[in-house]
Amino acid sequence: MCALPFAILFLHSHNILIVYVMQPKTVRLDHRNLKLIKHWTWQFVILRPICSILMITLRALQIYPSWLSWTFTIILNVSVSLALYSLVLFYHVFAKELAPHSPLAKFLCIKGIVFFCFWQSIVLDALVSMGIIKSHHYWLDVEYLEEAFQNILVCLEMVVFAVLQQYAYPVTPYSGDVQAKLKMNKKTE
Repeated sequence: MCALPFAILFLHSHNILIVYVMQPKTVRLDHRNLKLIKHWTWQFVILRPICSILMITLRALQIYPSWLSWTFTIILNVSVSLALYSLVLFYHVFAKELAPHSPLAKFLCIKGIVFFCFWQSIVLDALVSMGIIKSHHYWLDVEYLEEAFQNILVCLEMVVFAVLQQYAYPVTPYSGDVQAKLKMNKKTE
């Protein structure tokens, strides 16, 4: 059994998941709860590649009905939700200690990119399925058109996220400029 640093034993976290409405409003952060947060996070890291390998293998064997696609989608959404909840819970507990590193801004930048790419692909798929996006040329397939729209939107979003990432990942900690580092340290105090 791994010993926890003394300061961590007295930290508390407010429960924010709607499922835990009936539980106490705070959870004592002990070895068991830290281990639980770790397992909740790592289950996605293990489950995602396994599901991907299964999906690729089943498609290659041509045994991939549509209900199986929805099953994988549900499993992965529950898994990623649990992993994200555990990361938010970890951040909530250690917010004060992590504040100088602005982890929330970093987290939102990375998750924002994934979020927009995922949901815009679903919206574009729906628009193609409904016939709103269609090809007006016999030589241009609608799937290529959808992919082109997806790529254009990703390029435009990356311009916005590049600006946001300059705030989330400032260059000053790595620049060697002592004055800038001192200014940054004074802002965080």
